[in-house]
Amino acid sequence: MADRDKIVAFTDSYLDSKNIKDNSMNGLQAEGREQVKKIAFGVSASLECIRRAAAGGADMLIVHHGLLWGQSQRFTGPLKRKLETLFNGGLSLCAWHLPLDKHPVVGNNARLLAMLGVKKMKPFGVYNGETVGFSGALPKAAAIGDIAAALAIKLDAEPLCFRFGREKIRTIGVISGGAAGMLHHAVKAGLDLYIAGDVLEGTQEYARETRANFISAGHYNSEKPGVQALAALLEKKFKVKTEFIDIPNPA
Repeated sequence: MADRDKIVAFTDSYLDSKNIKDNSMNGLQAEGREQVKKIAFGVSASLECIRRAAAGGADMLIVHHGLLWGQSQRFTGPLKRKLETLFNGGLSLCAWHLPLDKHPVVGNNARLLAMLGVKKMKPFGVYNGETVGFSGALPKAAAIGDIAAALAIKLDAEPLCFRFGREKIRTIGVISGGAAGMLHHAVKAGLDLYIAGDVLEGTQEYARETRANFISAGHYNSEKPGVQALAALLEKKFKVKTEFIDIPNPA
């Protein structure tokens, strides 16, 4: 059993969330039980995710996409039901958004590149004044189809590929989630491949026009690795049970 506030304080410090500009209210968003035996993890604080966490006996739910985004909301409809489920279950809700994208060890982008065997990662891609992604090089050149196949297996995803650049890939840049519009960062950096979560209507033609390679792994699927890595870290650090709640989402 671990203290709720110590878990939150450690994670805030480890992810350096106080020094990262973000629309998300990172950290503790809803207060539940003080003592924590089990932490559930998920990508987004959907009602289904909260219900499963409560039903599974969790004392805390940690997500990448929380409920508070720097603007006032009415506690009606789905939000009301989410809050009711949290409070009735004594469940704390915590969220870490950009801090969990950009972390060099447990971050979504670092973990995605590590899955592909990329070495010597360095920060890449600026979003709202924060460098959130990573880039690096494969030990050996690979075909984009092989890279997409690896992502499909490791993320349980169906990647979408636009193949207009080099046939063999060595250098890769990754920005998870809704980052298709940042393809130009990879083009400017001369990278062989850019991987994002989402895809926009104009992404295909911009890739064609700039002779770039692009893979969309899905917003949801591209942001599972960081959450899962954080779960492993906190389980070891605080000796608590953990569960990743996977709610498949192709988008």
